[in-house]
Amino acid sequence: MWFTTLEDIVPGELKYITFDTDMGWVGILSSAKGLRCTTLPQPSAQEAQHLLGNINDATWALHSFDNLIQRFRIYFSGHRVTFPDQLDLPGATAFQRRVWEITRLIPYGETRSYAWVAQQIGQPRAVRAVGQALGKNPLPIIIPCHRVITSNGKLGGFGGGVEMKKHLLSLEAAATIG
Repeated sequence: MWFTTLEDIVPGELKYITFDTDMGWVGILSSAKGLRCTTLPQPSAQEAQHLLGNINDATWALHSFDNLIQRFRIYFSGHRVTFPDQLDLPGATAFQRRVWEITRLIPYGETRSYAWVAQQIGQPRAVRAVGQALGKNPLPIIIPCHRVITSNGKLGGFGGGVEMKKHLLSLEAAATIG
């Protein structure tokens, strides 16, 4: 469980935090049901907070995320980490959920193609739709869409930019060598 205690979360209440890592500031937004949004590293806490979206109804919750913050810091310092956290994706379509569930299965330090994801969800012709679903991923790193590349080995798109995708893949590759 990634919350300090379940009592820390009032049903329906949103909580958030921004924190610094070796790569920049990261934001997390969650509900009582699970994680709703995370950001890729940003130059400032304000930019990370802005990317979380409308957090007017959310409460700053420093200690609710201690374990998850620690795992993000370990990840961004170049070490293998898992993110088995519970997710809360109220606006996601059934198709997006299937794409994201399969993407979460891609092992650390490995890549798969958009076509592979499409085949895994039973829709081998939906390669473009897979790319669009990954482009709407609200939980980068937790749902490791950076591990999905084109069939010919090119990086393809990424919400955080191709340079960030390249950096994350290099970070994971370096951690699997030792």
